[in-house]
Amino acid sequence: MFVNLSKLNLREECPLSDKGAPKLCLKALPGEGAERSCAFDGARVVLMPITDAAHVVHGPIACAGNSWDNRGARSSGAQLYRRGLTTDLMEMDVVYGGEKKLIQAIVEVAAKHRPKAVFVYATCLSALIGDDLEFACRQAQAQVPVPVIPVNAPGFLGDKNIGNRVSGEVLFQQVIGTAEPEGSHPFAINFIGEYNIAGDLWGVLPSLEAIGVKLQSCISGDARFDDLRTAHRAKLNILVCSKSLTNLVKQMEKKYGIPYIEGSFYGIHDTSKTLRAIAEAFGDADLIARTEDHIRQKEAETRALIAPYRQGLEGKRAVLFTGGVKTWSMVTTLKELGIEVLAGGTQNSTPEDFLRMKALMDPEAHIIEDTSAAGFLTLIKEKAPDLIVAGGKTKYLAHKTRTPFLDINHGRNLPYAGYNGMITFAKAVARTVFSPVWEKMQKPFPAGGDVP
Repeated sequence: MFVNLSKLNLREECPLSDKGAPKLCLKALPGEGAERSCAFDGARVVLMPITDAAHVVHGPIACAGNSWDNRGARSSGAQLYRRGLTTDLMEMDVVYGGEKKLIQAIVEVAAKHRPKAVFVYATCLSALIGDDLEFACRQAQAQVPVPVIPVNAPGFLGDKNIGNRVSGEVLFQQVIGTAEPEGSHPFAINFIGEYNIAGDLWGVLPSLEAIGVKLQSCISGDARFDDLRTAHRAKLNILVCSKSLTNLVKQMEKKYGIPYIEGSFYGIHDTSKTLRAIAEAFGDADLIARTEDHIRQKEAETRALIAPYRQGLEGKRAVLFTGGVKTWSMVTTLKELGIEVLAGGTQNSTPEDFLRMKALMDPEAHIIEDTSAAGFLTLIKEKAPDLIVAGGKTKYLAHKTRTPFLDINHGRNLPYAGYNGMITFAKAVARTVFSPVWEKMQKPFPAGGDVP
C-alpha cells in the first residue's frame, strides 16, 4: 500500500512561530536528519502495541534491535508483539534483492507463531535496494490465512511523527472497518494515541467502567487486532496524543461520522475534565450525573491520599521537558503537587500543545528554545531547579548537574494516568526529590580530586 505523502504535510511552516513557538515546529523532509528518531521507528511506535500480531522488520538486524524493551507499552495478554522478527538483510541480499527472503519469512512466522495478522515494515536498506514490499506481501498472503499488511515507512522518509501518521493511514485503509462487533454499546469510545506506557491505560479503565462507558478499542495500547477492526463502530474518539494520530481521527470522522475530542488523563484536573467531556459529548443526563458523582468521589479520595506528599513538595521548583500531551498536561499535574514550573520546553509537540503549556505556566517562566546539551546545562545552572521532569535522553544531563530527575516518557516503569496514577506520580516525585543520594551528590568533591 502506498501512502499519499502530499496529504501528510511533510513540510509545514509553524504558523505560531512569531508568537514564541519553537523553530522545531518545522516538519522534516525525506532525507533530512531528524532530531527525534526516524519514520520507521515512528511507525513501530503506533503498530507494535498490537499485541497479538507479528511484526516483521524487512532490513538489517540492527533496525529490529531492542524490540523487547524499546518502549514500555504493556500487554494484558499476548506477548507476541515483543518478538524481534526480522529478515536480517546481509550483503548478498543487497546485491540480489531480499523479496524472496521476505516472503519465506512471512510464511514461516505465520506458521510458527499463528498471529492474528503480520505487519511488515520497510527500512532504509530494503527501500533503497528497490525491494517491492507490497508485491512480497501479496505473494505471501496467498500462502497464509491471516492478513499480511505492508508498512512503507523507511527511516529516510522523515522524522518519527511522519511514521506515526503513515501507520495511521495503514490502520485506516487496511484494518479499521474490516469486521463488525458482536454487539453495540450506546457509549462506546476509542482511545487514539494512547499506548499503555507502563500500564497507563489500566489506570483509566476503572473510571470508564464506573460511569458506564465501554472502550471499543485503544489505538494502540494493549490492542487486539480484532478490536481494531471494529473501531469504526465506536460513537466517540478520544484523541490522547494529538501529535501522532490526528490524521486518523479526522479520517474516521469523515468516513464513519465519529466525532472526536482531545483529552488527557494525567493529573486530577485533566482526568476529571476529560471524563466530563466524554459524558457531555454523549449528552445523556444519566451518564453526566454518574460521571459527576464519580469525579467528586475520586477527587476527594485522591487529594486526601496525595496531601502528605504535597505538604513536603510545596514550593519546590521544576524544569519540564517532554512531548505530546504531556507538554501541557504535566504543567497542571506538577501544580497540583505545589511545584512551580521554572522552565518548559518540547521537541515533539504541535504548536497548539506548546501554546497550551505556555498559557498554563507562570508568565515569568522560561521557555526552552536552545534544546542542545550545552543550552540545557546552561539553563539548569541558571535556574537551579529542585527537579527535572523529562525523557530518558535528558537524565544524563540531569546527573551531570546533580539534579533530581524523574523520567516521564516511554522508558518509565510506573503508570501515571488516571486518579490512581496521580497517587503513583506524587509518590515518585517525593521519592525522587527527597532521595538521600542527592544530598551526598550535591556536596563538592574533596580537594585534589580524591574520592573517598
